[in-house]
Amino acid sequence: MSKPTTRLYFIDAIRAWAILMMLQGHFIDGLLDNAFRDGTNTAYGIWKYFRGITAPVFFTVSGFIFTYLLVRDKKTGFKNPRVKKGIRRGLELLFIGYLLRTNLWGLLSGQIYDSFYLVDVLHCIGLSLLGIIGIYLITYKRKKQVFALVLTGIALLLFLFEPVYKQWGFTFLPQALANYLTKANGSVFTLIPWFGYAAIGASLSLLFTKYRDLRYFYPLAITLFSLAGYVLIYFSSDAFLALSRYTGIQLFADIYFNNYLFIRLGNVLLVFAIFMLLRGFMKNRTLLRIGQSTLSIYVVHFIILYGSFTGLGLYRYLHHSLTPHFAVPGALLFIIVSTYTALRYEDHKEAIKRTIAMGTKAALASLEAFAVNTYQVSKPRLIRFLRRFRPAKN
Repeated sequence: MSKPTTRLYFIDAIRAWAILMMLQGHFIDGLLDNAFRDGTNTAYGIWKYFRGITAPVFFTVSGFIFTYLLVRDKKTGFKNPRVKKGIRRGLELLFIGYLLRTNLWGLLSGQIYDSFYLVDVLHCIGLSLLGIIGIYLITYKRKKQVFALVLTGIALLLFLFEPVYKQWGFTFLPQALANYLTKANGSVFTLIPWFGYAAIGASLSLLFTKYRDLRYFYPLAITLFSLAGYVLIYFSSDAFLALSRYTGIQLFADIYFNNYLFIRLGNVLLVFAIFMLLRGFMKNRTLLRIGQSTLSIYVVHFIILYGSFTGLGLYRYLHHSLTPHFAVPGALLFIIVSTYTALRYEDHKEAIKRTIAMGTKAALASLEAFAVNTYQVSKPRLIRFLRRFRPAKN
C-alpha cells in the first residue's frame, strides 16, 4: 500500500504556471516594439493585466512552500533542519542573483558595472526566506498563532505604508543596500513591499498545515479565497476612499489612487482558489517537474534573454523591435527552449556538479603544481640575487 503524500501538488502547478508566465512576460515586454504597446487594445490590455499577476503569485507561493516545509518538521528552532537549509537557500539565491548580473568583460577590464548592484526577484526571494526564518526563530517558542499574526501584520504594514516609503530615496545608505529598498537606481524589485507577498504566503501555509486534513477544508478554502479575492479586487479601492473621507487621513487616499498591492493580493487568492479547485488535474509529471525546477528555468531564461556574463542576449539585439506576429510565437519558442534546457540540466545536475567539482579540483592541483615548480626554479636564483646584497664583514 502506497504511503499517503503530504505534498501539495497544486502548489507545484502554481509555481509552474508562474514561471512560464514570467518567461513569456519578460520576453514580450523586452522585445515587443513600443508601437504595439497600445493600452486600448483588448489583447494587449489582457496580457498586461495578467503579466502583473505573475510576480505577486511567485513571491506568495515561494513564501508558502518554504514555510509549509519549515513548520511540518517536528523539531523546532535551530534544531529544525529546514532552518539551516533555508539559510543556505536564501544565501544561494542572493549569490545567483548577483552572479547573473556579472559581466565577465567588465571584470577582465577591472570594472564592476552599476547593473551588478541592481536588485531582482532572486535577491528579494532570498532575503524573504531569510526574513521568514528570522521571524520563525523569534516566535517559535510562543503560541503557533503568533508566527502567523506577525507575518500577516508585517505584510499589512508594508502594503498600507507603501505610498509613504516609496518616496524615500534611502540616500543615506550605500547604493548597493539602497537598491533593496528603492527603485530609484534601477532595481526591478525591492524587498519592500514584495516581502509582504512572501509573508502572506507563509501565513497561508500555516492554515494549510493546521487544517488541510479536515473533511471540508478544500471546499471551504476555495470559497473563502474566492470571496476574499473578489472583495480585494473590486471593493478594496472604494473602501480606502471611504476611509479617507471618514477619517481625513491622506494615506488612505494615496492607497486608493494606486491600490495595486491589495488588488494583486486579490488576484493571488483567486489563482490559489482556481488551482485548488482543479487540484485533481494537477499531477501531470512534466507540469510538476517544471514547478519543482523554477530556479533552473529562471537562470536559463535570464542567460538567454539578458545575456548574463557576456551581455550577448536577445535583449541586446532585439530590444523593443518585434511585431506581435514575431513576439508571440517567439515567446512560445523561448518558453520551450528555456524549459527544456533547464529540465535537461535537472536530469544531469549531479553529474554536472561532479564534473565541475573534478574540473575545479584538477585546476587547483595544476595551479598548485605550477606554483611549486615556479618556486623550486626561482629559489636558487632568488638566493643568488639576495647574496649580492649581503653586508660585507669588517
